Amino acid sequence: MPIPPDVDLLIEARWLLPMSEGLPTLEDHAIAIQGGKLLGPWPIAEARRQVAPREVLRLRHHALLPGLINAHNHAGMSLMRGYADDLPLMTWLNEHIWPAEGSLVDADFVAAGTRLACAEMLRSGTTTFADMYLAPEAVAEVADEMRMRVQLCTPLIDFPTSWAADFAEGLERTQALIERYAEHPRVHLALGPHAPYTVGDASLARLAEARERWGLPIQMHVHETRDEIDQALARDGRRPLRRLFEAGLLGPHFQAVHMTQVDDDDLALLAETATRVIHCPQSNLKLASGFCPVARLQSAGITVGLGTDGAASNNDLDLFDEMKSAALLAKGVSGDAAALPAMAALAMATRDGARALGLDDHLGQLREGFAADLVAVDLEHLNTLPVHHPASAVVYAMHSHQVSHVWVAGRPRLVEGKFIDIEPDTIRAATEHYRRRLASLPAQGES
Repeated sequence: MPIPPDVDLLIEARWLLPMSEGLPTLEDHAIAIQGGKLLGPWPIAEARRQVAPREVLRLRHHALLPGLINAHNHAGMSLMRGYADDLPLMTWLNEHIWPAEGSLVDADFVAAGTRLACAEMLRSGTTTFADMYLAPEAVAEVADEMRMRVQLCTPLIDFPTSWAADFAEGLERTQALIERYAEHPRVHLALGPHAPYTVGDASLARLAEARERWGLPIQMHVHETRDEIDQALARDGRRPLRRLFEAGLLGPHFQAVHMTQVDDDDLALLAETATRVIHCPQSNLKLASGFCPVARLQSAGITVGLGTDGAASNNDLDLFDEMKSAALLAKGVSGDAAALPAMAALAMATRDGARALGLDDHLGQLREGFAADLVAVDLEHLNTLPVHHPASAVVYAMHSHQVSHVWVAGRPRLVEGKFIDIEPDTIRAATEHYRRRLASLPAQGES
């Protein structure tokens, strides 16, 4: 008989939710980690014959699933959690967020906010996030330090920011980041134009050329509110998605964030071009922006990933909580109790999120050869008992404090609910420093 190969770790779990073809639920299965990649899965008895593990972890009351993928975030804005609540989007942006950013946000601010966000995300099972914020160099450095994966969407906008004087300079700085992280296994670059209403036609042309030159995905806020649509129609008679299509930007590489306003023409454009959609239900609800018609999009074959948006408008980065909101909202919006069942909601935060970001060749599933990004959740808590269907327990009943273990590229980041190589007290101190600085800013209208 051949000698079983040595592996770093064999994880035996009560349930595996591999998010592979057919979305199966596997009972009493195991999966192995070797060199940051996955081997298996197999039934537990078969796994013990297949590999010779240096360590075995037996999770008798747990479900094991792929690391969650937060497909849209503004991690540095975690320091603005609760800073300007209960306001509509444009009031929130124009009168509170953008002035505060102009006064305070620099690379150190973004690093501190990103460190807080990464810790929160790891504690709640997220291993990959897509980020669109200022000082992306700081975001990349902190994500690397915390050993998370990030799609770094460089902030591209027509007016001056602390990162770039204009859209063209933003593209120049993007090129420098591409060169810096070209070979990095966990930092992936993307173009992050803010929104159609902050990016003119000349900049869209530059964006299309940059996309062709670099082959990068594009992530953009699109159709976030009814006002956005109305203003676009008043300006040139075109809905923003149609304008982006005519600029040659839509396609599988394009990640349209929010999409709360979708008519039949929009739906046809999304389906025809295989454009991806990122759904941020809690942020959209809190800002009263509208409802993304997830069931209609999925019925049309459109890939929909899940994001929290930033903690300034959510106000947390808990993707398990976001799954439940997405599933319930889909039912209410569609009038169909069968819309977005539990396993489909879980797929949005794993497999479909990876597909939306163009990372599905190695992320989002527990499959042999995929990256060993995994999350274990303890379903023995009273609020998840009895477990008739583990996916239902995870989406509808679980709290994120039930996340017990997290691995990224095979390295433990959380063990028995405790961080590895992360100092929460240091993060708390930096957060308090910036809370005081934000509190010291004059209210709008004051001199």
